[in-house]
Amino acid sequence: MDDIEVLVCDDSALMRNLISRIINETEGLHVVGTAMNGQFAVDKIPYMKPDVVVLDIEMPVMNGIEFLKARNARGWKIPVIILSSIATKGAAVTMECLELGASDFITKPGGSASADVVTVSYQLVELISSYGSAYARSKGKNPYAPDFFAHQIKLKNAERFVAQKKGGDAVSAEKELPPALWHPMSEKNKEPAVIKPVRESGRIEIIAIGISTGGPNALRDVFKNIDANLKQPILVVQHMPPGFTTEFARSLDRICPLSVKEAEDGDLIESGHIYIAPGNYHIYVEKRINGDVIRLSQDPARNGHRPSADYLFESVAKKYQNHALGVIMTGMGRDGAAQLAEMRKQGAWTLGQDEQSAIVYGMPRVAWELGAVQKQVPLENMAEAINALARENY
Repeated sequence: MDDIEVLVCDDSALMRNLISRIINETEGLHVVGTAMNGQFAVDKIPYMKPDVVVLDIEMPVMNGIEFLKARNARGWKIPVIILSSIATKGAAVTMECLELGASDFITKPGGSASADVVTVSYQLVELISSYGSAYARSKGKNPYAPDFFAHQIKLKNAERFVAQKKGGDAVSAEKELPPALWHPMSEKNKEPAVIKPVRESGRIEIIAIGISTGGPNALRDVFKNIDANLKQPILVVQHMPPGFTTEFARSLDRICPLSVKEAEDGDLIESGHIYIAPGNYHIYVEKRINGDVIRLSQDPARNGHRPSADYLFESVAKKYQNHALGVIMTGMGRDGAAQLAEMRKQGAWTLGQDEQSAIVYGMPRVAWELGAVQKQVPLENMAEAINALARENY
């Protein structure tokens, strides 16, 4: 197996060392080089040939925005993961980076002793392995699959769980892990279950989408091609930290023919509008005589996530039954799969992204195996698949 080779670009020596240590301590990942600004990264890429770049935004000489423009001018397709601050300005610039072709982002930890370093390390490994493995394979390399890294994350979570409990061992602790610490793997080539809906699929009144790793750019691809005359409202759970979803919704609104906004508690669910779940809040629907509304909740995380796709899908299954369309797309883990199966049981229409086009075929694979997905669709055809079902069943 070939390692996924990473170039770390940050003007802070502390951050370069911290990120490099996280990467090098993960089997299958390797830091091939570091750079203190974008210009050094541009100079090093031709001979280091990394599979992924981890990029700071604010740097002297050449910042992250300028690096992405230089990358685009050279026609490089190498995936870039942004290291972002959580300030409002940082969120806006991060979305600009995504518009320039960055693949995804993580928020910076506060330092080597920060409490969120552990969380950031898991997110970093997930993103590097997901984007880096796909790019490495396109270059003819044979890297470990994302499931291999998901299992490493699971074992490290188990080790931390053991340390907190002060007893046992990591392997036996895997079964005891709380859901928030568990990145489950699915058996490959498992035959899908068969769900017999309790009622026939009917008129589509609402569309619900669940998506995670690989989602920011996948949603851009879908929403720029969504039908401008779509009548149904769309509710979206994209796993994203608080502080970023407002700018993310604005960035989508600029390219989408429909109105896109971050969901707020009490929002009237309007025809032809798209609502993005805010970071750190679950989103669900409430039916009222004078119009259905969006409600937000800070109930405990599900499947390690808040917002959770399962939380949204469960609500839609209960309130809309067979008058809904559920869509599950790229993402690690299994969030959304179980409750998409419940939507299907109630008679809802369902779609899932296919393996070839998903950055991580985790969430859609588990949904497929549970029998939750009626049809698997490549990303390039997802918008039209949604448009067609919505038109034909309005």
